[in-house]
Amino acid sequence: MALRGSVAPLDRLYGCLPYLLPMSAAVFYGAFLFVQFPPLATVFLPLLWLKLWLGFPIIPQVISLDFVVFICLYIFVVRNERVNHFVRFNAMQALLLGIVLVLIQILVSLLQPALPSASSQALIFAVQIFANTIFVGMMAACGFSIFQSIRGLYAEMPIVSEAAYYQVRF
Repeated sequence: MALRGSVAPLDRLYGCLPYLLPMSAAVFYGAFLFVQFPPLATVFLPLLWLKLWLGFPIIPQVISLDFVVFICLYIFVVRNERVNHFVRFNAMQALLLGIVLVLIQILVSLLQPALPSASSQALIFAVQIFANTIFVGMMAACGFSIFQSIRGLYAEMPIVSEAAYYQVRF
């Protein structure tokens, strides 16, 4: 559904760009798939370079560049009412997908010490399935959102879109 009529082509492009942030954050979860399917690694290589560039620490061990990009997107795009609603909604939705990845990363870091050393085949298999699911799910969500943005439509995802609508008022 497109609120407020049709969306300009430049706004469609700007609506797609914020999704590079969660896609670049999720690219590390695809490591097991990249080992099994090397041509897939070449497809996602630009996202890996983007993550390596965004992960550069501005202040070592405290703030990385992707955190600065996250805050700037929220302050200068989502909260700026002069920016088109379509662009603000897509930026907020991309930021929410990034927050989901951060929560998953916190969960993984909490569970890592509790797990025994990765000597069990079943445990290694479970970790690979978890990482592949996160990677494929995030790429599918971002790909769907980019596709809808190119079409000039709002990407409707059950929980994420509702939260984005709450944050981005007209």
